[in-house]
Amino acid sequence: MDDYIERLVDLLAPAKNAILNLTLDEARERVLNGSPESVLGIDGSFAIVAREGKRVRMARSMDRPMRYFLAKRREGPALIVADRIDAIYEQLKREGLARQFHPSYTRMVPAHYVVELQLIGCPDPDPVYTRYFTPQRNSLPADLDVIGRNYIGALADETAKWLRTVPEREPIGVCFSGGVDSGAVFLTVYHVMRKLGLSPARLKAFTLNFGDGPDVRQARDFLERLGLGLFLETIDADPSALDASETVRVLEDYKPLDVECASMVLALCRGIRALYPDWRFLVDGDGGDENLKDYPIEENPELTIRSVVNNLMLYHEGWGVGRIKHSLTYSGGLSRSYARTYAPAQRCGFEGFSPFTRPAVVSVAEGIPFATLSGMSVDRLYSLKGEVARRGMKAVFGVDMPIFEKRRFQHGAIPVDGLRRRLGILETDYRRQYLAIYQ
Repeated sequence: MDDYIERLVDLLAPAKNAILNLTLDEARERVLNGSPESVLGIDGSFAIVAREGKRVRMARSMDRPMRYFLAKRREGPALIVADRIDAIYEQLKREGLARQFHPSYTRMVPAHYVVELQLIGCPDPDPVYTRYFTPQRNSLPADLDVIGRNYIGALADETAKWLRTVPEREPIGVCFSGGVDSGAVFLTVYHVMRKLGLSPARLKAFTLNFGDGPDVRQARDFLERLGLGLFLETIDADPSALDASETVRVLEDYKPLDVECASMVLALCRGIRALYPDWRFLVDGDGGDENLKDYPIEENPELTIRSVVNNLMLYHEGWGVGRIKHSLTYSGGLSRSYARTYAPAQRCGFEGFSPFTRPAVVSVAEGIPFATLSGMSVDRLYSLKGEVARRGMKAVFGVDMPIFEKRRFQHGAIPVDGLRRRLGILETDYRRQYLAIYQ
């Protein structure tokens, strides 16, 4: 009898995969034995673990968190894989292994990599990371009309593929602030639905309203300028219901801006759910800032414009696998922070989608010659996203898209001072609240 038995406990729900071109078994075979190019060819949203003997390989798309924990048993190691840290902890408790757990011992599969592990016990071997998505930087000409056409064209293509998977009578909601990203997404969904012969009556633009935030006015102005005001629906919320400790529990992270954002997403999703108990599909613009490098560089002392424009997918992946500041527990960049959108939506029973996270759209974005177009000016870099979206919308859909001053989602739903009075601002406090869950 073999006295050394390794185990794989896969807690990922197969139904959450939305693979457009393969069966789940075919996709799993690509992850297990395929080349990086074949894994990139898995079209859609996925989180997949595959095993052959002691060899395990894992891969995920940007929009699907995927975590794992290697537990030790007398019989042999047990690898537990899930989309949430608390799911791993509950499984360890069921198996009498909870004393081995600490949230910092869990690991995140970074987006755009295949992670390979060998289940050979103590000491645990290091995983092997193989990149499967490497878009070519600076591949487009320094022509904003060409860039806009390609970027919004890719956005439309990915949106069309997703819309074809949505059951014909299901309504579709867009998380909408009237900003560049949610505006581009709403207009793309609207025009692609019409092109595909789908009824736009199924569509709504949901805007979060705490009573005194600027987004409601901006969202109404955006849509009314285009004669689309009938699609707007405000979702009223009460600031007193904001609870940082609850958000931290749902998010399973403690970065202040992500806690703020996730709190807003949670409030929006709960408001929609209260009005529409059966609503399933939500579209959002998460990833748009990362694609067009539209974050305030001056707010992060680690960044310069040179680091932002010269590093591949810096805002998507952080400093990257194998770097000193890469978090094994959380990954980096949007690969880490996508939980701010995913976790609240899942908690409220929604299936989310952002076309900005699809490799085809990211590839166009990475092909933009940011250094040339910005002239290494921070102000010119910030202006690019609006110009790319405006010109692309005009070229692809013939629409004059309104462009407003940039504002973070959470700071448009409620004034910043009011938000931070309710939620606090210190990462150390959020971290303490999170660790207290497991003490």
